[in-house]
Amino acid sequence: MFKLKLHWQILIALGLAVIAGSLAGTTHGLFGILFYDAFRFIGTLFLNALKMIIVPLIFSSIIVGIAGMGQGEGLGRLGGKTLLYYLVTSLLAILTGLLFVNLFQPGIIDGTPARELLGLDAGQAAEVAEKVGERGAGDIADVFLSMVPPNIVAAAANGQMLGLIFFSLLFGFFMIRIDAPHAATQHSFWEGVYQTMMRITDLIMRFAPLGVFGLVAKVVAEISPDQLDEMASSLGLFFLAVVLALATHVFVTLPLLLRFVGRVNPWRQYAAMAPALLTAFSTASSSATLPLTIECVEKNAGVSNRTSSFVLPLGATVNMDGTALYECVAALFIAQAYGLELSFATQFIVVLVALLTSIGVAGIPAASLVAITIILGTIGLPLEALGLILAVDRILDMFRTAVNVFSDSCGAVIIARSEGEKGILRT
Repeated sequence: MFKLKLHWQILIALGLAVIAGSLAGTTHGLFGILFYDAFRFIGTLFLNALKMIIVPLIFSSIIVGIAGMGQGEGLGRLGGKTLLYYLVTSLLAILTGLLFVNLFQPGIIDGTPARELLGLDAGQAAEVAEKVGERGAGDIADVFLSMVPPNIVAAAANGQMLGLIFFSLLFGFFMIRIDAPHAATQHSFWEGVYQTMMRITDLIMRFAPLGVFGLVAKVVAEISPDQLDEMASSLGLFFLAVVLALATHVFVTLPLLLRFVGRVNPWRQYAAMAPALLTAFSTASSSATLPLTIECVEKNAGVSNRTSSFVLPLGATVNMDGTALYECVAALFIAQAYGLELSFATQFIVVLVALLTSIGVAGIPAASLVAITIILGTIGLPLEALGLILAVDRILDMFRTAVNVFSDSCGAVIIARSEGEKGILRT
């Protein structure tokens, strides 16, 4: 029987979700059950299923990958290449955002700073303050301290990915350095766990179109006509600047790196990663998409577990190209709206802080809001200014998460090619 590929199923689900969410809204229902509640139930169930397998998948994947490197020096070389790739692509993303926000100047309307025209809602400002709380630059140090958790079980329960990754790296590194019989037993056990987790991932992804439908329909149902008017008028140029900057990074910068550094066909990469990208767009979570990202990179792109198990979990935690770009554009948009003239030196500071915070605050709730708050504090703008972007933040979060995931996958392919792996994107 004819069967659509997964990415086509997800695309169809996305289209149906937009229609269903628009028609249903948050008030319509059937037999006493709101359609909105049904959308939320389906989406939450799918997200929970993805989150359920993250911890065992990260543990087993990294341990098996590190063990596959043997006793040699491959880990240090692979780690150096991975960090270099993350820094370069994040910097390129921020510079792209800087270009577009200066080109479009969304904070200037008819030659006048848009602060009064946009209007700051006190309720929105209070909402931002509640989400961000007392967080600031000092929290970056706390995030890096979480790399060495005092309780690895608690870290797993709380979803502290950096701590899990660090412990898994240590476990895999020393596992192959114990006595041979015990090392072989450990390797066989974790290989079995990894293969089992990939089978569970396959099962969950059969329901991905349904989960995507629920997640997207819920978001669309929440958008009121008033919000659409606000997005189309006062925030339209800001939205357009962010989306075009993200599109430039994902359709120009990263493909050029794939072509000239990785020496692979970028179009094959898009096809290989389509299910993961659509899922990332729907869930707005790099971590929740990680199981599918690993599956697509290994099965569709042909990258070995040795490379993907190291590059992808780390990337889902610290490599945030789309987030870094968004932080830069949002901060400068707010500065323009307040009529603040930013010199080259000040914009350079924004770039530097965006680069650091995109790595350092990735594990913090409301990470983008925290990072933008740090940048605003650096250039002397008030917290209430974040109220300007709340109306479009959720939708833009979906776009930038997809960019984050695609950058991670490109890194895995480029690094695998640099390690001499064969058969990348050949299938």
